[in-house]
Amino acid sequence: MQIINDISNFIFIKDEPEKSDIIFIAGGSNAEPPERAAELWLNGFAPLVLPSGKYGFNKDKFSGVQSKKELYQGEYETEWDFMKDILVRAGVDESAILLENCARHTRDNAFMSRTVTDSLGLTIQKAIICCKSFDARRCMMTYSWAYPDTKFLICPVDSRNICKDNWFNNERGIEMVMSELQKCGQYFKEAISLFIDKQ
Repeated sequence: MQIINDISNFIFIKDEPEKSDIIFIAGGSNAEPPERAAELWLNGFAPLVLPSGKYGFNKDKFSGVQSKKELYQGEYETEWDFMKDILVRAGVDESAILLENCARHTRDNAFMSRTVTDSLGLTIQKAIICCKSFDARRCMMTYSWAYPDTKFLICPVDSRNICKDNWFNNERGIEMVMSELQKCGQYFKEAISLFIDKQ
């Protein structure tokens, strides 16, 4: 069905990595995005990694590891602590990992990361984002608003057994992708409203 292809191509965006100034990791409790970020760092694609996240906006604590629980069994206070543990275990130098452990949703991930890089005097001309594949469009949108002059490369990973080729075959995949479509629309409306208000 054409509509499935259209939705898939909109939500599941992916770029080849290029040498960049930094690797961003949008917050979460899945192991795959920080594992991918570690792989890219180890292969020299960027000197810095910035995981971002406290815990969900509707949570009062870190809700626990959602994937690869058998590998990552630590007591994590925040998403950032969880992601940092994965990065360090994979061989990323702790001095290359920046701190942002207050974000509660994707917009926070982007704009609080901007606060961190600005406070360090960093100019981000090109950046990689590691995220879940079904979050790719929304991450690209929000980080692009926070860093309007930056070129972004989206290097996502499949998680929760949901990918571009199968999301439409099961109820969970349909639910997640339809939720992403709705969130992209809501984020766009809010961004446009802010833009109009500034005129």
